[in-house]
Amino acid sequence: MAKAALIAHETQVEVPFHDVDIMRIAWHGHYVKYIEIARTALIRSINYDIDAMEADGFGWPIVDMKLRYVRPARYGSKLAIMAEILEWECRLVIRYIIRDAETGEKLTKASTTQVPVNIKTGEMAFGSPLGLRDRLIDAGCNLD
Repeated sequence: MAKAALIAHETQVEVPFHDVDIMRIAWHGHYVKYIEIARTALIRSINYDIDAMEADGFGWPIVDMKLRYVRPARYGSKLAIMAEILEWECRLVIRYIIRDAETGEKLTKASTTQVPVNIKTGEMAFGSPLGLRDRLIDAGCNLD
């Protein structure tokens, strides 16, 4: 059973020419860029972009990333990328589904895990900063 998302945000990206190979298929490494665009849009949607993270005193490095390629994205394809926060306490787990925006066909699924790291000490925190919790609550998330 799939875990329920706390909050979700969809972003669209068009596969540019410089991302494809001779067969007009997006190179697999570019999917990391596509989910990063979606992750940034999701985090911005709750007003917890890099400035807010730094104000909390934390950076959020990615410590784990998984990608499963289902079907290729092609040159000129419009991609709809759904990014969903699944976990926020002690780590930030985000699930991504990349679909062809026109057909709805699933192309890729992915996930990232990030941990809060104290900017001054470089040490990992054992709980998420209150700023993240407050932004999730402000965005209407039920954290119980």
